[in-house]
Amino acid sequence: MKRLSRFQNFIFMAGAALLLSGAALYPTGWLYAFYLYAVGACAFAAMQWQAGYEGDNLVVKRLRRQQLFGAALLVCTAVCMAMRTFNFGFARGHEWLVCLSVACVLELYAAFRIPAELDKEAKAGKRQ
Repeated sequence: MKRLSRFQNFIFMAGAALLLSGAALYPTGWLYAFYLYAVGACAFAAMQWQAGYEGDNLVVKRLRRQQLFGAALLVCTAVCMAMRTFNFGFARGHEWLVCLSVACVLELYAAFRIPAELDKEAKAGKRQ
C-alpha cells in the first residue's frame, strides 16, 4: 500500500473524527452535524483514494475496490443527509442510515482484511 504523507495522514484522521462526530450528532437535529459529517466524509474518502495499491495481489485489489466503494457510500450518506436536512430529493427519511451501515461494513471488512493479506504476502515473499 502506498503510504500517506504526514499531512495526508492528519487530514485522514481529522476527517474520520469529523465523520464520526457528525454521524453521532446528526440524530439530535443539530444543523451543523450535517456539515461536520460532510466535510469529514469528503476528507476521509479523498485520503483513502490517495492511498493506492501498486501490487499484483488480486485479493488486495478486490478489497481495495470494496474500500473505495465504502468511501463513496460515505459521501453518498452525506448527500442523503443533505436531502433530509434541507428537504429536497427522494431521501427525506432515514435512508442515510442504510447507506452509512453498508459503508461501515465495507470499510471495517477492508480495514481488517487488507493488512492481513499484505502480511500473508510479505511472509510468502520471505520464504522464497
